[in-house]
Amino acid sequence: MTLMSEKKKTDDIATSDDYFVIRENSPQYGKRLEIAHARLCTCEPSHINCMTAKEWLKSQLGVWQFFYESRDIRDKSIHPATFPIALSKKVIELFTHQGELVLDPFVGSGTTLVAASDTNRNAVGFDLQKHYIALCEKRLREQANLFNCSRQLAIQDDARNIHHYISDDTISLIWTSPPYANLLNRERKNKSRRERHNEQLGKVEQYSQDERDLGTMSIEDYTKAMGDIFESLLPLLRPKAHCVINVPDMWWENQRITIHVSLIEEFRKRGYELRNIIIWDRTNVVNKIGIFGWPSNYITMGVTFEYLLDFWRPLTGKV
Repeated sequence: MTLMSEKKKTDDIATSDDYFVIRENSPQYGKRLEIAHARLCTCEPSHINCMTAKEWLKSQLGVWQFFYESRDIRDKSIHPATFPIALSKKVIELFTHQGELVLDPFVGSGTTLVAASDTNRNAVGFDLQKHYIALCEKRLREQANLFNCSRQLAIQDDARNIHHYISDDTISLIWTSPPYANLLNRERKNKSRRERHNEQLGKVEQYSQDERDLGTMSIEDYTKAMGDIFESLLPLLRPKAHCVINVPDMWWENQRITIHVSLIEEFRKRGYELRNIIIWDRTNVVNKIGIFGWPSNYITMGVTFEYLLDFWRPLTGKV
């Protein structure tokens, strides 16, 4: 194929309405996807990634730090809870090979899809909100890569419907930062901020008030809903493929709500096996922390770290 015909092919793809996104009115809405999921590398079959020994060694450290880059979205008016592209790339490169398929059930601003494009992985992300799907499309179009052999796709649909789109045993990684129960669905007090009277004070930084949105739920309802969703995703994962969930804990009426413990217990009941807990140390990207609880109530700052819960689908068990 000539360079000109290759460019024509890429231009056709870039203008196609259903190449980057599938919306509720799209012809492919609710239908099985045709998306590649096979390795493109020459790694040994037993290898779980394409990393060198040196890269592997660095990844074994249980505390990770990352920096944001210019392509990252930091504006909370665009999305209230984003994570760095560098974090997403790290998880994707650790648990997949080039060409394999990554799923983000709560894709939000599309960072997982951007990272998958950077690392030449196929990826599908789902979100209820059409404005987040539009944001995903914008980001993917801005960095469309002529030399990339993979595809990244954002779908406007409920995570409960993912099994209609993807075949069993095809996903090599589920990676997501889900809504954190009703953590954001309340008025901001900014008690932990040195500059309390900033643009966030008094705001409800929620994704939506859609009753299907996990971010509107109590911790009990949220845990069950997450369990239901991820139980339906378990057969889609290849055996021993990983599922990594990014969550914090939270404080509610002076009680610590341990979201990560609730999810570990629920996922184990649903057939997942916990493999690792990694700490995302955010101290290098958090500024102007106030004195929270001083001098009578010691409280660790939840904004300075989050959990990466690493599960996999065991060879035997519930599917």
